[in-house]
Amino acid sequence: MKIFNYVILVSFCVLNAQSSQRDYNEELRYQNDAINKMKKEIEELSSKLRKANINETTTSKRITNLDEEIALVNKLIQSLKKEETSNRNKVNVLKDRIKTKEDELELLRTRYEQRIINTYQKGRVSDLEKVLSSTSWRQAVYRTQYLKIISSIEQKMTKDIENILLAINKDKLKLESLLRQSISLKRDKQKQMASLRKMRIKREKELNRIRQDKSALANYMQEKSAGVKQLESIIKKVLEDKARSEREERIRQQQQALKTKEFNLLKGQLPWPTDGRVISKFGKQWNSRLKTTTDNPGIDIKGQPGSPIRSTMSGVVTTITYIRGYGTTVIIDHGGGFYTVYSHVTNIQTQVDSEVRSGDVIAYMGDSGSVNGSKLHFEVWGKGQKLDPEKWLIKK
Repeated sequence: MKIFNYVILVSFCVLNAQSSQRDYNEELRYQNDAINKMKKEIEELSSKLRKANINETTTSKRITNLDEEIALVNKLIQSLKKEETSNRNKVNVLKDRIKTKEDELELLRTRYEQRIINTYQKGRVSDLEKVLSSTSWRQAVYRTQYLKIISSIEQKMTKDIENILLAINKDKLKLESLLRQSISLKRDKQKQMASLRKMRIKREKELNRIRQDKSALANYMQEKSAGVKQLESIIKKVLEDKARSEREERIRQQQQALKTKEFNLLKGQLPWPTDGRVISKFGKQWNSRLKTTTDNPGIDIKGQPGSPIRSTMSGVVTTITYIRGYGTTVIIDHGGGFYTVYSHVTNIQTQVDSEVRSGDVIAYMGDSGSVNGSKLHFEVWGKGQKLDPEKWLIKK
C-alpha cells in the first residue's frame, strides 16, 4: 500500500512538473520574441540588399547598406548579451532555491524517519486500544484529542514533503530549460559576432575606396544629405505625435522632481554629451577636397571608440533608429519643443519611451555611418528649428 501511494505521489509530481515545464517554455518563447523579430529584420534587410546590389554597385550605397546591417547585428548582439545575463541570474537564483528546498526536505525526512523509529521502538499500539485502555473518561478524551493532533501533524509533514518534492522537480525542469537556452544564446551570439567581424572587414575595404576616390566620396555626401532629410522627417513626426502632450506632462513632472530648469532656460549651461574635440561645426562647411559647401545640422565631436555618450538633460527617449549617413541615432525629447539628437552611436543603453536624466549613459561612441572613424554627431532642435549646439553647451 505504501509503495502504491509512493508511485501515485511520484506520478503526480511528474505530471505537474511537465505542465509547469510547458508553461515555462511558453514564457521563454515569449521572452525571445524581440530577438527573433530582430533576426527576421536582419534576414529581410540582407535579402533586400542582395537584390539591390545586382543593380546598384556604387561604393556609397554599399557602405551605407553595410552600416545598416552592422547596426542591426550590433543591436541583436546587445539583446543576446542582455538575455544571457538575465539567464545567468535566473540560473543562480534557481540553484540557490533548489539547494534551500533540498536542505528543507532533508530536515523533514529526518524528522519523519525519527518519528517512525520512535513509534516502532516503543511498540505499535492501535489508536482504538490507546483510547479503550484509558483509566478514566477524561483520560480517554485527552488521548483522543492528542491522537488527532498527532495525526494532523503527520499529515501536514507528509503534505510538506510532497509540496517540497513538487517545487524541487519544477525548479529543476526550469533550470534545465534555462541551461539549454543559455547554450543556444551563447552559440547564437558567437555566430552573430563572427558575422559582424566579416561585415566590418568588408566595410573597411569600402571605406578605403571612398577615401581614395573623389567621386565615391561625393556620392557618400549625397547619402548624408538624404539622411538629413530623413532626420527632419522623423523630428516632424515626433512633433506631431499624438502622445506628445502626455510626454510633455511626464517631462514636466520629471523636471519638478529633479528640480531642474526648463531647456529654454539652460542656454550655455548644458554639459557636453561626450569627451573629444569638435571637428565639424554647425552650419555651412567647406570641403576643400571636393570643393563643395555642405550644411551641417549639428556638430561632430571626434573621440575615442567606445567613449560613453551621455544625455545632456533629463527627458524621454522618443526614437532609436538607423539614418543613412548618420548611422544609429537616438532622439530625446526635453519638453517645450526641444530635442537633442545623438548619431554614429553604438551599444544603446536605453530604449524608446524611457526616462533619462542629465548625465545618463545612453550609448557609446561608434563609427556607424561615419567615413572618418569614431565620432558623435550631436544636434539640438527647438520649436522645429535646428540650433547651434555649441551655443547651448558649457564653454570649454
